Amino acid sequence: VRLMICMPIAKRSRIRGKGLQMNKKIWDLYAPIYEKAMRMDQKYYAYMYKRISRRVVDKEVLEIATGPGLLAKHVAQVSKRMIATDYSEGMICEALKGNYPKQLKFEVADATCLPYENNSFDVVIIANALHVMPEPQKALKEIDRVLKDGGLLIAPNFVGHKKGVISRIWSGILKIAGIRFEHQWTSEEYLRWLEFHGWRVRFSKELGARIPLVYTECVRK
Repeated sequence: VRLMICMPIAKRSRIRGKGLQMNKKIWDLYAPIYEKAMRMDQKYYAYMYKRISRRVVDKEVLEIATGPGLLAKHVAQVSKRMIATDYSEGMICEALKGNYPKQLKFEVADATCLPYENNSFDVVIIANALHVMPEPQKALKEIDRVLKDGGLLIAPNFVGHKKGVISRIWSGILKIAGIRFEHQWTSEEYLRWLEFHGWRVRFSKELGARIPLVYTECVRK
């Protein structure tokens, strides 16, 4: 039995007001160039693809905030089943382009009100998204609901947005583009935030991308 009943995505967006709608439109517009913008950090994402592939072998996997589906397309082939979601229809339209493994499915879904049953997934992935959510703890609660007992949360996230000249410049460009960072954690602050909200960080590694990110693997405390 589900803990909550989710209303349709479009209706939820109208209820939550203009701020969320504007942010959603920005991601829809950004979708066609998102993959190109990520190419400069390709070697850091390659590390994550390789490690995550080892964690999802024969697993039921959910990805939240998949964007154009790059991570999902790299790791889904070794999973039992993978659903990759984003609340931006534009991002999902980009993700549906090209070839991808047959066990991978793309869907529009809100991270704070997921349309899936309790205890549905062995692994949940949310990469580089929690820092742009006004209330990311709501996404963690939904992840906790849909994750099976003993399941794994993989939550890489940007940290240190003002750490070095390149990070400051890139953060400024994104801000001009309308992409707002609701939380600008350091690596240590982000790991403590996860622990505070009930997750034990089992593994973490900081990666020196344009905006540094910390790769994390967590289990429930």
